[in-house]
Amino acid sequence: MIVMGRGNYVQTVSAMPPGAMRLASSPDLSDDPGRGVGQYMSGTFAGDAPIMERVLIVDDHPLVRDGLRSVIAISFDNIEVFEAASMDEAIATLEKQDNFDLILLDLNIPDVRRLDGLKLLRDRFPILPVVMVSGAFDRAIVQEALAAGAAGFIPKSLKRSAIVDALHRVVSGEIYLPEAMGESVAPTAEEDEIVRRIDSLTPQQKTVLAHLVRGRLNKQIAHDLGVSMTTIKAHVSAILQKLGVLSRTQAVIKANQVHFRAD
Repeated sequence: MIVMGRGNYVQTVSAMPPGAMRLASSPDLSDDPGRGVGQYMSGTFAGDAPIMERVLIVDDHPLVRDGLRSVIAISFDNIEVFEAASMDEAIATLEKQDNFDLILLDLNIPDVRRLDGLKLLRDRFPILPVVMVSGAFDRAIVQEALAAGAAGFIPKSLKRSAIVDALHRVVSGEIYLPEAMGESVAPTAEEDEIVRRIDSLTPQQKTVLAHLVRGRLNKQIAHDLGVSMTTIKAHVSAILQKLGVLSRTQAVIKANQVHFRAD
């Protein structure tokens, strides 16, 4: 699912001094066997609400980082917010820490060219969603960012509420685009490959994937379909393998990227 957003301005209110973070207490998610597949993804679902525990903001402007940090800190409970002013700092942070749910990456970082930073992060940390953030955008750059693996594109001019909604949707596995983009963008070679892989799923696996897209846990899917947890685990494992991903969250992102709906 590609979600269109709306909004105009974001207030930059510094709730904490630069570099500060809110310490997170990790909830018990042991009932979801798909949780924690891969080192850099900790987001999951609690009922229908996504959980975001750790986010990295990469932007060379302190005021922008302050504004985004403030929006995130007051909108998500028990969240750690990390900051980096350059791609080198971002890579160093990601190598020292783990279990990030999301990266917010400025389009214009001084030490990388255009989307090279996004491509580097996708190569180094392939299951970690990266959302581009920019003060200005056009259809061409948004399409290029999506083709390079971005999980969304958020203009800095969005209102606080719109930014929060965008982050919730991305962590839930959706692709977020600004409303000005229109209804859709042209299919990419990556999307054609995703469709081919989804077509290789069995009918039962497509049904399970549809439940994953809805944010259902393994035990909930087993109950809904009247089968055992072992069966659902097997289907989920097969889905991840066929889609070429390491986590259920990344599978949901790919499914939503091509508007997947089970028959």
